Amino acid sequence: MKRRYLLLAFSSSVIVHPALAQSNEDAPKSAMAAKVPEKEVFSTGVAKGRDRLDSATSTSAYRASEFEKLGPRPLGDVLRTMPGLRVESGIGEGNANYTVRGLPLAAGGSKYMQFQEDGLPVLEFGDIFNVAVDVFMRADFNVAAIESIRGGSGSTFSSNAPGGLINLISKTGQTRGGAVQFTTGLDYGEKRIDADYGQPLGNGWRFHVGGYYRSGEGPRDIGFTGTKGGQIRFNVTKQFAAGYVRLSGKWLDDRSPTFAPYPIKIAGTNDHPVISSAGNFDIRKDSLLSPFLGPVTTLDGDNKLARFDVANGMHAKSKAIGLEAQFEVAGVTISERARYSANSGDFLRVFPSAVGPIATIAASQAGTGAVATYASGPNIGKTVPIDANGNGLLSFNYMAQTRIGALDNFTNDVRATKVWKLGHGDLTVTGGLYKANQKLNATWLHSGIDTDVAGNGQTAMVNVTSAGGVAQTQNGYYTFSRNGSKFRRIFDVSYDIFAPYGSVNYHVGKLSIGGSLRYDRGRVRGSLVGADLGGGRVGLIRYDINGNGVISAPETRVAYLPLTTPAPVRYNYGYWSYSSGINYRVAEPFSVFARYSRGARANADKILFTPAVSAIDGSVPNAADKYDQVRQLEGGFKFRKAGATLNVTAFRATADDHNVLNGSANQTIRSYRATGVEMEGGYRRGIFGITAGATYTTAKITRDFLDPTLTGKQPRHQPAWTLEATPQIELRRVTLGANIVTITSSYAQDSNLLKMPGFTVVNAFAVVKPIDRVRVMLNASNLFDKVGFFEFNQSEVPANGVGWGRAINGRTVSLSAKLDF
Repeated sequence: MKRRYLLLAFSSSVIVHPALAQSNEDAPKSAMAAKVPEKEVFSTGVAKGRDRLDSATSTSAYRASEFEKLGPRPLGDVLRTMPGLRVESGIGEGNANYTVRGLPLAAGGSKYMQFQEDGLPVLEFGDIFNVAVDVFMRADFNVAAIESIRGGSGSTFSSNAPGGLINLISKTGQTRGGAVQFTTGLDYGEKRIDADYGQPLGNGWRFHVGGYYRSGEGPRDIGFTGTKGGQIRFNVTKQFAAGYVRLSGKWLDDRSPTFAPYPIKIAGTNDHPVISSAGNFDIRKDSLLSPFLGPVTTLDGDNKLARFDVANGMHAKSKAIGLEAQFEVAGVTISERARYSANSGDFLRVFPSAVGPIATIAASQAGTGAVATYASGPNIGKTVPIDANGNGLLSFNYMAQTRIGALDNFTNDVRATKVWKLGHGDLTVTGGLYKANQKLNATWLHSGIDTDVAGNGQTAMVNVTSAGGVAQTQNGYYTFSRNGSKFRRIFDVSYDIFAPYGSVNYHVGKLSIGGSLRYDRGRVRGSLVGADLGGGRVGLIRYDINGNGVISAPETRVAYLPLTTPAPVRYNYGYWSYSSGINYRVAEPFSVFARYSRGARANADKILFTPAVSAIDGSVPNAADKYDQVRQLEGGFKFRKAGATLNVTAFRATADDHNVLNGSANQTIRSYRATGVEMEGGYRRGIFGITAGATYTTAKITRDFLDPTLTGKQPRHQPAWTLEATPQIELRRVTLGANIVTITSSYAQDSNLLKMPGFTVVNAFAVVKPIDRVRVMLNASNLFDKVGFFEFNQSEVPANGVGWGRAINGRTVSLSAKLDF
């Protein structure tokens, strides 16, 4: 009954975050003159910005003034509060999982939604293993608003975006001013400074510059400085009578810890599991990371001995330069956007492969009677006690070190739009050309270590010795590989994309009808190196890692790269996308719409190292393996009047998916279907305001081509309800509010046995303005310190009651002081 009341409250108060148009100063003079101030203009993923009530699309926008109240948070945590999006965060600064409308989350990142900054993609593919697109994005003071379009014309106005778009829109110095903010964690280790400034310079010139720097341990106990670095972004604009030209730049060098599924206790039944922390290891705030791990010891991409600092974590580097221009010439609006980004970095994950009682894990490596002793930390050389850390657990973990030589991206998008008077209405015609290149140069390196399961950043490496005294580990390392020779890989691939597109829209009176079309042509060239390509490629050798002249047991399990036998990658692809919609403005505050769209997503690294790509000639014989299609039917209504908005969209989506589950050997080839409804809206009266959203989804696997037993099952991690609300009270000097996010239960795996319980997270904020231009903010993420899970690695309750799962972070409270000038 309580849940029914909660759903009723959400559906009756659902609100949209007001959309933000491109800046008025960027628009041609004639367009500015025609602008109606009361309109909510939306410009992402459409041919021409228009009032949302005149557009047959489902859109949302989030102003910086609102999401800044949540405090400095990873992008995934910010987007988790937006209506219509499903976000699995908790991994760290990046590599969160994103989807929309029941489209599958078979693996990480964002496969079906494209992430953009100022209308251009940050990476062409948002779900590259270990380095998803949000790794290279930060929602800092440079961002004026975040816009999202779900379904609709997103599939035809961008490549590889059949599910929609998320676009971070930058400030451009339209008004003079800036701010500086200092933030400190009150119960976690991080200090941060944010600053930005912009202003008009006269004679049509203006600029904006901003960024941040931070340092500290981070939101979980790891025992060392895991978070360190920052970002600077700038843009300079020259405004003309008929348009503008803008130059922009970005420099990002930021590292932060990567969190993984960690050991937990799982009891109860599959339908009603009872989850608890493992002894003194608190799943809300602890991590297997510590100063006593590492360094990551392995052979590198040249098969030379290398060691990498565990503190590197998720280390993203990006340098970007962009040019944007828009002019009106003879009634034609011509826009040009181009950007080149040099992206690179190091990315380390330490995640369990087996967890159990000390005697069990030790015996699995060294036989009955095996002995475990500490290999690092304050107890080095001592026997690990049977009840160590209050849980008596030993964990065998893989250290996955990914080295990104280049994820460079170049994108150019040019389009022209003209509006003709036709009869009593306006005919808008747009044509464009899109050209992009995405590099993928990455090396996967793995080693395996034994550790205890300790909290407070005290995890130590462990040696295992047989009852006869034969060591099966070396300084805590059991293997210098993963699953034998698998997953030691080099990717060196380039994706060239060329896509012409166009749209036609006719608006007469209360009726708007239109359609758009796009053809994507891709050219994929490169090479792969890895023993798991087969063909006689060998990937395990004996190697004297410590240089003592004796080959120990772990030194017989050393993976190396067969550099002399690369496999080619050489194939082309092409596909059509289209979208058509109709919108009827029933009355000034109310409209109804319907739309059908078909888009696709080219399959990138998820089909490499699979049978889909020939290791002989690099071809992809089956055209169906080259891209996955998404088809969406949607319809609904929009209402906006006197401080209240309500948008409701019903949808039905089908999708194909070629994937590899969690970077394992478990390839998936499936089709899915999802049906549901999105609701979003808001209300403001006096000092009180609320924005909210709710999404109901039912989904199933309509066909599994590799495992027919999963056909008809519900996809894993698919909750029936995703709910969010942000109520707040705004007084003259004080603003009090909270953001509440609820997801209901879902299955841990596609077998539909073990359920992950649903949970609610409350993030609270209080903003005080003691004097003009000064703001002090107290922010609490996960205010009530709740436990919530986005992932269980088990498919059913384990017999020994021990599993591992990825949890949300516990409560973190920060204090910020901001000066506007």
